[in-house]
Amino acid sequence: MKEKSPENRSPVPLLYRRHSSGDIMNNLASVSSSLLPAFGTVVGGDSPPLRDYVIAPYDRRYRWWQAFLVVLVIYSAWSSPFELAFKKVATGSLLYVDLVVDFFFVVDIFLTFFVAYLDKSTYLLVDDHQKIATRYVTHMMFPMDVASTLPFQAIYRLFTGKLHRGEVFGFLNLLRLWRLRRVSELFSRLEKDTRFSYFGTRTLKLICVTLFAVHSAACFYYWIATHHEQSDDTWIGSIIHNFEDRSIWLGYTYSMYWSIVTLTTVGYGDLHAVNTGEKVFNIFYMLFNIGLTSYLIGNMTNLIVHSAVRTFAMRDAINEILRYASKNRLPEGLKEQMLAHMQLKFKTAELQQEEVLDDLPKAIRSSISQHLFRKTVEKTYLFKGISDDLSRQLVTDLKAEYFPPKVEVILQNEIPTDFYIVVSGTMEVLTHKNGMEQFLIKLGPMDMFGEIGVLFNIPQPFTIRSKKLSQVVRISHHRFKQLVEPLDDDGKTIMSNFTQYLKDLKKEMQDEMPFLSELLLDLNIEQTRSVNQSENREASNYGRDDREGTPTSVLSNTFPLRVVIHGHHPHEKTIDGKRTGKLVHLPDSIEDLLNLAEKKFGKRGTTVLMADASQVEDLNALRENDHVFIS
Repeated sequence: MKEKSPENRSPVPLLYRRHSSGDIMNNLASVSSSLLPAFGTVVGGDSPPLRDYVIAPYDRRYRWWQAFLVVLVIYSAWSSPFELAFKKVATGSLLYVDLVVDFFFVVDIFLTFFVAYLDKSTYLLVDDHQKIATRYVTHMMFPMDVASTLPFQAIYRLFTGKLHRGEVFGFLNLLRLWRLRRVSELFSRLEKDTRFSYFGTRTLKLICVTLFAVHSAACFYYWIATHHEQSDDTWIGSIIHNFEDRSIWLGYTYSMYWSIVTLTTVGYGDLHAVNTGEKVFNIFYMLFNIGLTSYLIGNMTNLIVHSAVRTFAMRDAINEILRYASKNRLPEGLKEQMLAHMQLKFKTAELQQEEVLDDLPKAIRSSISQHLFRKTVEKTYLFKGISDDLSRQLVTDLKAEYFPPKVEVILQNEIPTDFYIVVSGTMEVLTHKNGMEQFLIKLGPMDMFGEIGVLFNIPQPFTIRSKKLSQVVRISHHRFKQLVEPLDDDGKTIMSNFTQYLKDLKKEMQDEMPFLSELLLDLNIEQTRSVNQSENREASNYGRDDREGTPTSVLSNTFPLRVVIHGHHPHEKTIDGKRTGKLVHLPDSIEDLLNLAEKKFGKRGTTVLMADASQVEDLNALRENDHVFIS
């Protein structure tokens, strides 16, 4: 079998499995996940899978296994103190149940040797078997997992052939309480998951903590009574004679009653400490109750008044969105996009990208960008073959963003301001006809979108929508032209790449751009003119000092101003009553503009006018997207 060479895998494909297209709750779940792809990580459908026999930690099936173990942990938290107090059940009915539960945790220890882990320094999944095993064995978690799973009573019985009814095994069973860390981790995830009520999750956690404290205290208090020399000289023996021979559940009921009454009040006096040992235990238990009560009151106050600052702010923003959407009767799909975007905004804020980068010198910020995005830019079709200098400057000016699933990043016919490179995730290219949405192609890592509108300076021809949780980098239209204008060779390379890309577009996309053939024709004319001007300039400047003239920018030749020309007088009404025109590149002279208009409309004009009928005498006075009338 072919060896997978990379040891670190991007975690993003695991997120993809957490939602389906069209399921609102699953889309929100992908945003609420505790894992986000690191900026600059190249991921997607073509990213290498994990090695053989390696389990993804955020795989749905492994999540369900962990949830199942939490149920068993709850049982262990109840049974461990209970079996210490009531030895009959420890060697009787619950013995076999404990063996079954321990078996599942033995399986989990075995599985842990095959679960990839997240490297906190690189934020990448490590799937090397040796590294996974070394990390687990050398961590404190491994010996504690083993110690809390070994069935000491069953092992003793296997070697001696008899049951040991001493106290040592009861205390060894308390090692199972180590498993409670799983419950804590579960609540930490649920508190950040927007599908669940934060108030409800925190309240449930406080209830569980209280019940566990009450249950444990009740069991220990009963254990103290059973180990006193005179059973009548105990808190329960003074009321129920021979209580050890009575029902187990009778003793447990009395113990729970005492524990709850003592926790919530100072006690009613009906069950009270009799001997010295019980009084000492009561002292420490009531001191513990002071701390527990303070903890409960403090948390409830925090939940009701303040909550967690960031979570409260997020919930408040989400509630505002819901009220706004309800008040304005927004469609369900649009409301979903608003919610997902707001959740992702707060989620990515935890990464503190802006806060961290803003405090760093420009040189360090540039180095960070080079490390994260240099390879992404160089592998994008538009920038293949460009100089290192331009590549370095482009990468420095990139802005990185996350987009949740099912969000329109670019709308058809909107004015272009930026174009984007997909770093991770998937984008859909769509077009709208007669109110119907039509899917064209799918974009993945290293693909670009929005560049057609930017480079041609025309309204965006397509709608671009995120299909999955996606990471993109964007380049400003204005900044891009500033960087490329002084670089003739790079401008030619970019335009060559762009022209070839347009020619290789699928037919269904070309059909959606009826202006493409004319723009390509004009583009070829401008590129030819640029080459000729460059050659003439080199010939005329032969032997001169380079300071005598400034070379004409290839970008200004390649991307001249675009104007809309009309073949009639501005005050003349057309047949259909609409002012239709043709988008063209502005030539170098009025004579060339008249010739171009004759070619487009089939008739010769003599005057160039603006929309208010003012005559144009100098083409330098025109701006982008001006309407020009030839009459």
